[in-house]
This record gives sequence, C-alpha cells and structure tokens, in this order.
Amino acid sequence: MRLFVGDDWAEDHHDIELMDSSGRRLAKARLPEGVAGMARLHAMIGERLGETDDEDVEVLVGIETDRGPWVAALVAAGYTVLAVNPLQAARFRDRLGVSGAKSDAGDAHVLADMARTHSHELRPVAGDSAEAEAVKVVARIHKTLIWERTRHTQRLRHALRDYFPAALVAFEDLDAADTLELLAKAPTPARAARLTIAQISGALTRARRKNIAEKASVIQAALRAEHLGQPEIVADAYAASVQAIIAVLTVLNTQVKTLQGQVETHFGQHPAAEIILSQPGLGLVLGARVLAEFGDDPDRYACAKARKNYAGTSPITRASGKKKVALARFVHNDRLIDALLAQAFAALKASPGARAYYDRQRARGAGHNAALRQVANRLVGIFHGCLKTGTLYDETTAWSHHVTSAAA
Repeated sequence: MRLFVGDDWAEDHHDIELMDSSGRRLAKARLPEGVAGMARLHAMIGERLGETDDEDVEVLVGIETDRGPWVAALVAAGYTVLAVNPLQAARFRDRLGVSGAKSDAGDAHVLADMARTHSHELRPVAGDSAEAEAVKVVARIHKTLIWERTRHTQRLRHALRDYFPAALVAFEDLDAADTLELLAKAPTPARAARLTIAQISGALTRARRKNIAEKASVIQAALRAEHLGQPEIVADAYAASVQAIIAVLTVLNTQVKTLQGQVETHFGQHPAAEIILSQPGLGLVLGARVLAEFGDDPDRYACAKARKNYAGTSPITRASGKKKVALARFVHNDRLIDALLAQAFAALKASPGARAYYDRQRARGAGHNAALRQVANRLVGIFHGCLKTGTLYDETTAWSHHVTSAAA
C-alpha cells in the first residue's frame, strides 16, 4: 500500500492532504509548525494505515523544500520525502485548472497528486550525513556574508562618488581594514585632507601593508588633490551615512574571518575532505561549498550525468524540426555553480589537462564563459568518479580520454 501526502508549508503552518493510489482524498488538515503539528500528522497517517492489514506500506510526502526541522522529522519517521521545485508545482497546478485560482489547500492537493503520479521523476530528499549538514550551514552563511559585504561595499562606493571622489582615487580596496579605518576617522573631504603621514602609515601598518611610506604619500596626495564636491552640510550628511556603512563592513569583515575558521574546521572533519581537496582548484573554503551544495548521500546521483545536470554545468538541448541548439542551463543552484566556476577558473593554472581542455574549446570558437563552463562540467564528472571509487584525483587518469581524442 502507498499513501501520498501533500504538504504545503507556510511560515507557521502546514496544509496537509492525504491521498490514496486512485487519487481519492482521504483527509486534509491545517497543522501548526512544530512538535504538535508533527504529532497530528503522524496520527492522521496512522489512522489511515490502521485500516489496512498490508504490512508493506510506503508513505510519500511531496513538499516544496528539502531542509529544516520539519523535513528532518519526516525523514526520521521513515517517510519518503520528495522535494518539489516550486516552479514544477506551479506548472503542474496549471494542468489541473486554467482559472489561475490558488490556495494553500489546493497546493497541498497538487503536491499529493504529484507524489502519486510523478514520484519516479521527483528528487527524494538526500540522506546527507550530519557532518555534511554542518558544513552546509557554515559554508552558506559564510558565502552569504561575503555577498552582503560586496553589496555594502558597492553602496559605499556610490556614496563616495557622490560627495568624496578623492577617496575612490586614494583607496583601491574599499572593504580593506586600512581603508575603513581612515574613512571612519576622516569621512569628509576636508577632514581627510588633514590626515598626516603618520596617521595614514599607522593604518597601513595595522593592516600589514607593504611599502608603507610610498603608499602613505600616494594616499595623502590623492586626498589633498582638488576634486568636485558638495556643500559642507550635504557632505556632513553623506559622512554620517558612510560611517554607518563602515560600521557594518567592519563587523562583516570580522564575522567573515571568524566563519571561515568554522568552515575549515567542519570541512576538515568530513571523511571526503581528502578526496575533495585533491581536486584541482579546490581549497578548504571552495571545497566546503562544493560539498555543502552537492551533499554526501552516496545514492543521490545515479551517475556522473545526473550530478552534472544538478550542478547546472551540462547544456540543455532544444530541438524543433530541423533546428537543434545546445544552450546553457539558467535554472540551477546559484551557490553551487558559483563555486564550480571558481574552481574551473583556478584549475586553469593548477591543472595542465584543464588548461588544454579550455584552450581546445576556445579554439573551436567558444567564448570564455562557455569554455569555462565546459571545464567545470568535466571537473564535475571527475569529481563524481573520485567519490564513487574513493580515489584521489590523478592528472593523467582524469584527462587521458581527452588527450587521446585530441591526438587522434
């Protein structure tokens, strides 16, 4: 017997529908988030299963997420949890009606019906280890804070361009410790022009810069040069906003550094760390990001192609009539593709095979991004093979097929 559950979750509740193999609704309810809601869900399922003598029972749950304590509890209960992409659910909902109507209860029905009719095509929630989940938590927040730092740095750049263009000439890295210290001390053009060599040199020394005397002179000259500006009252207003951004960036720098240590610690404790670090272009942080997004469930990817498809590095084919074209995948895990492209770029120096493969793609007319994506796609296949066989990366073995093909 198979029982199908549609679980449409919101911030504080879950709309549930139970369905049998014929598509008949057995029960529906709105359950609260937490232990009480989970207990009621188990009771609902238990009542239906108690009506049958069939000992071979499977419960399939369709839900639009693959993480969180609720999902973990479903997996722990022995249910097969199917993670449904919200875009898939929306397309499926359109098949059942064209009115455009939408409700949480209706979405629960759609998810239950998808679990009933398309369970073979839906992705079960990966059974990742606790070690991999820990890596995912710290690696994701570490990357998120880096993105936030970039956003705030751009806000700082735009503000300085509006009232203090000399700062953009004087400082190369706006999120660097010495830059933030000097801008916090002198956030207006008038105050910056009064900075002494000793003050500038002190900030550079604390930031562990080289050629301090030369750099201090260049910075002072740039800050004292003539530039277009704003009235004093406007400059003071900008200075107040800039100091707020500087305070945020200072905290972000500290927390990014702290979390990097956590990422390295958790990743170093994972059994697959040695194999991952043997891959060209992967270090502790980038390797942790790749592990976090791929997970470590040994049965999640049936083959290298399945891993490549999930990674978003493999192309998609659009064929209609006599026209056939291969295109890049635009629906993908942004965090994973970001890490894999960074790995591919680093591998151009670390791996002769990767460099030769990239050069061949460019010789065929591929642009830089397309060629780099193909390198990333090949590296994902190599990564999959190493994990499956439990072997470290070997340059000769990894690229032997492509070397032979090129020679032929």
